[in-house]
Amino acid sequence: MSSSSHPPLLLFFFTVFFLSAVADHHDKTRSRLKPPHFSPLFSSSRNATSPTRYFEVKKPPVPSSPQTQQQPCSHQFLHHDFAYTYTKPPVLANYTLPSHCPSQQFSRITLELRSTCRGRQFDRIFGLWLDGAELLRSCTAEPTRNGIVWSVEKDVTKYHSLLVKNRTQTLALYLGNIVDTTYTGVYHVDVFFHYYPPSSGDYDYNSPPRADMIVPISRSLPLNDGLWFEISSSGDSKSKEIKIPRNVYRAVLEVYVSFHENDEFWYGNLPNDFITANNLSTAGGNGPFREVVVTLDGEVAGAVWPFPVVFTGGINPLLWRPVTAIGSFDLPSYDIEMTPFLGSLLDGEGHEFGFSVTNALNVWFVDANLHLWLDGEKEVVEGEVLEVSRSSLEIGSVLDFKGLNGEFETEAKRLVCSKGLVKSSHGEIVTTSRQEFRYVNKMVLGKDGSLQIIDQLIEGEDRVQSKRGSRRIYAAKSVKSFPFYLYSDSLEQEDNTSLEVANVTMGFNEERTESDKVMMRTFKSKVENKQEGQGVMVVKNNLVVNGYGGTQQVYKYVGSDQCYFRNISSFNYDILYDKVEAVCEENTLKMPEHLARLETLTSLLL
Repeated sequence: MSSSSHPPLLLFFFTVFFLSAVADHHDKTRSRLKPPHFSPLFSSSRNATSPTRYFEVKKPPVPSSPQTQQQPCSHQFLHHDFAYTYTKPPVLANYTLPSHCPSQQFSRITLELRSTCRGRQFDRIFGLWLDGAELLRSCTAEPTRNGIVWSVEKDVTKYHSLLVKNRTQTLALYLGNIVDTTYTGVYHVDVFFHYYPPSSGDYDYNSPPRADMIVPISRSLPLNDGLWFEISSSGDSKSKEIKIPRNVYRAVLEVYVSFHENDEFWYGNLPNDFITANNLSTAGGNGPFREVVVTLDGEVAGAVWPFPVVFTGGINPLLWRPVTAIGSFDLPSYDIEMTPFLGSLLDGEGHEFGFSVTNALNVWFVDANLHLWLDGEKEVVEGEVLEVSRSSLEIGSVLDFKGLNGEFETEAKRLVCSKGLVKSSHGEIVTTSRQEFRYVNKMVLGKDGSLQIIDQLIEGEDRVQSKRGSRRIYAAKSVKSFPFYLYSDSLEQEDNTSLEVANVTMGFNEERTESDKVMMRTFKSKVENKQEGQGVMVVKNNLVVNGYGGTQQVYKYVGSDQCYFRNISSFNYDILYDKVEAVCEENTLKMPEHLARLETLTSLLL
C-alpha cells in the first residue's frame, strides 16, 4: 500500500517484481514488493461464477460457550459505496445506542464490517472512528472480475464506555478509493454493531477490565482524509494536546499504526551506505529498522515496534486469496502503560502527546486512544512521577557488499522504564512500567540485486506492576515475538518474460497475563500464529500473465475467555485443508504437505 501522489525513482536493479501502482488512498506510487496487476489474459478468478469469500484466520470475537449463546441485539449504522473517495471527507453516520435492545447492559459488544467488490482494484487502507477514537484499522481485499466478499469481526468491548454513551456520536469511516477506466472496483461497505446481554457464567470475571473513559488522540473533523496523523520522514513528528479529568487513577495509551508507500515493506529497505555507494534512489533506503516513538511533553514515554503486516496486494497477491495475511483485515494495536506519568497529567493542564517514527520514509499513519480509569470516590487524585529511565535506542549494523551484492545485519534494542505514585481511594499505589525490545534483521542481496533474502525477528516484553505498600495488587505481562522471513528472486526468461518467486514465513506470538486484586479479575492468554506462503508470478511486459500462490497457516489461542485452533491450507483461491477446534487441548498437528516441490510448480508455468 503506497501513499503519495509523487512516484519515487525505483532502484534500477529492482525490475518488474518490484513495480506497483495505486495502493490505498494515495495515488500513483510504485513500491518494491507490490506487483503489477494481473493481465486480462490471466483469469485470476478461476472459472467460478460466484464471488470468492476472503478471510483472515483469527479467534472468533465471541467465544462459543453456553454463556455466550444468547443472540445479540444488532444494528446497522452505516452503508456506503466507496467509488472515487480519495481526498474526500470520511463518510459520517450518527451513532446512538439502539433503543430496541431488551437490555441496555451488555457483556460484550462486537463490530462487524462487511464488504463486496467486483472488477479491478488495488488494496486500500481504511479506518473507523467513533467520536475521534479509532475502533478499527483494516485493509481491503483485492477483487476479481467475478467479485469477492469479506467481513471483519472484532471484539470492541474494551471501548464499552464510549459505545454506551447516552448521546448521539459521530461514526467516521475513511476508505480512500480511486475508480477510473483502469481501476473499476467499487467497495460496498456495511457497518454493524452487535450487543450481547449479560452472561450467566464467569466470562465477565475473566475479561480484561474496561476503562471508564476513552480520550482520542487523533486529527479532528472536518478533513479530507483519515483521522490518523501522517508521518512522512524520520524528522517528522505529530502531536496533540490532551487534558484529562483530575480523578484518573490508571491510564493506558492504545496506539494504531500502519505503514505505506516507501515504507510499506520497511523490513526490506536497504542501508543508506549501500544506496549511496551504488548511486541509487533513496526511495528504498534508511535501512530495515523502524520504531514508533511516543512522547509526553517532548520526553519519551514509550515505544511500539510494529508487526510487519503484509497487505492483500503485497509480495504475491495470490498468496492471500482467500486466506489473507496475519493482521491484514484487523491490524493490531499496541498498549503503553501511562499510569506512572499521572503525576504530570493530573495537574488540570493540557499535555502534549507526540508521535514519530525512527528512520521513517513517507508515509506512516499513527493515532491513539487514551484509556482512563476514574476514581468514583474522589474528585481529585494526586500523583507523583518518581522515576523515568529511558535508554537511548541502541542500533548497530554490519555491511559487507560489493556492487549490488552483499550481506547486511542490523540489530537494535531499547529499554523504557517509568515509576509513579498515585493517591486514590484505593490507597497510595506505586506503579512501575517496563518496556524492553530486541530486534535483528539479516539481509542478503544476490544476482546483482534480483535476489533478496530477509530474516528478521522482533521481540518485546511489557511488564506493569502496582503495589500498595509491600503488597502487589496489580500485575500484567505481555511477551511478543514477530519472526519474519522472505525469499524473493527474479528469473529472467525469453520474450521479455520473468518468473518472480516469493516464499514468505511470518509469525505473531504473544503471551499475556493480567491479575487485578482490587477488581478481583484475572486474565491469561497465549496466541501462536504461523503462516507460510509460496508463490510464483509469470510477468511479461510488466503484466502478470500467470501465477500461483499457496498458503498454510496454523493458529492456536488458549485464554481465560476461550480456546481456538485452526489449521488451514489454500492454493489459488481453493481451500485444500481446514480443521477447526474450539477445545482447550494440546494440538500437535503440523501443516499438511499439500504443495509439490517449488521447482515442479515453476516448471508448469513455463
